[in-house]
Amino acid sequence: MLASDAAFAKAATVFYGGDDTIPAAVAYARDLDDVVVAVRHARENDLEIAVRGGGHSPARHGLTDGGLVLDVSGLDSMSVDPDTRTATAGAGLTAGAYTASAAEHGLATGFGDTGTVSIGGITVAGGAGFLSRASGLTIDNLLRAQVVTADGDVVEASEREHPDLFWALRGGGGNFGVVTELTFRLHPVAKVTGGMLVLPATADIIRGFAAAAEAAPRSLSAVSTAMIAPPMPFLPPELHGTAVLLSFMCDSGDAAAAPAVYQPFRDLGGVLADMIAPIPYPQMFPPEGNAGAPAPIVALSTAMVDSIDSVADAVVGALANPIGAMQAFQFRILGGAVRDMPHEATAYAHRDRLIMANAVVAVTDRDELPQAWARVNGLTAHLADGQGAY
Repeated sequence: MLASDAAFAKAATVFYGGDDTIPAAVAYARDLDDVVVAVRHARENDLEIAVRGGGHSPARHGLTDGGLVLDVSGLDSMSVDPDTRTATAGAGLTAGAYTASAAEHGLATGFGDTGTVSIGGITVAGGAGFLSRASGLTIDNLLRAQVVTADGDVVEASEREHPDLFWALRGGGGNFGVVTELTFRLHPVAKVTGGMLVLPATADIIRGFAAAAEAAPRSLSAVSTAMIAPPMPFLPPELHGTAVLLSFMCDSGDAAAAPAVYQPFRDLGGVLADMIAPIPYPQMFPPEGNAGAPAPIVALSTAMVDSIDSVADAVVGALANPIGAMQAFQFRILGGAVRDMPHEATAYAHRDRLIMANAVVAVTDRDELPQAWARVNGLTAHLADGQGAY
């Protein structure tokens, strides 16, 4: 698709808005051969390639100015072998679709916490999600990848074939070729005990939640967001516009033990909403709203740290003086199976860090970005014990 095509403007977008990055063309791959043709065309014409799956990269890696966007969302096949507990899928398949297919066999691979991301994109980034503390990052469950190199050659990468490439693909980002197909290890996960827990966003509760999550069994993973409560239907109207800590939590262990697993979080006090219940694992990926809405423009800063205690007061202070259309501070406790993998075994650089934290401000106009960046960088500056991006 070229700039002269009527649908080009929509084709040349990703989930996040931002600058005026305009590619020369967008190629939609339907199969492996299409990817090979696109890569060779780009090489012969000196075009930079941006690979786009779900388009969720906050850094907008799915676009390139004046280059070729290679959209792999059409590579969405999947097969499951329940006997070997493995699954092979196209890199453009969404995490939600993969999870639903695997769940038909009572199995799962962990892929973040958003159902519309592509499995290829989240895998090469590492893949932290609802099963990370129980079974490791997504890359820890990757067994094989089919890759089209910059020369347009098709190679298989695994522990036995092209092991250096396999090492780099696991956490090194999309710098080593176009991943077209992946094979993963599956784990027995049918029902989980999970859902949303909403607490007041006070400094003590933020610190207490992080401590409870670190002490929890590795069967429990959670992603928590301190933010101003939007008009969510399960919150009383008087809480809309107040500062809340909204946590999506997932315990993949014994359901009978789940009440004890969650009790330390409920004991933090002031529970505003408690939607924790036994559910099929795919329900951890609910449908996302705002389809067709303008792409959000965001400033986002990430830190990999061992504690968020030093930033809790600043987070609460920032929520008392919100800017932009939305601002949030999000944190995820890792550890558990994430640390079981030797640090040098993959390109993922943060296994020794306990917490993935990020601050984000969404704005409706790019002129607001300087203020937004000042806010998010000011918050992550309090996290002095770690650096680096996920």
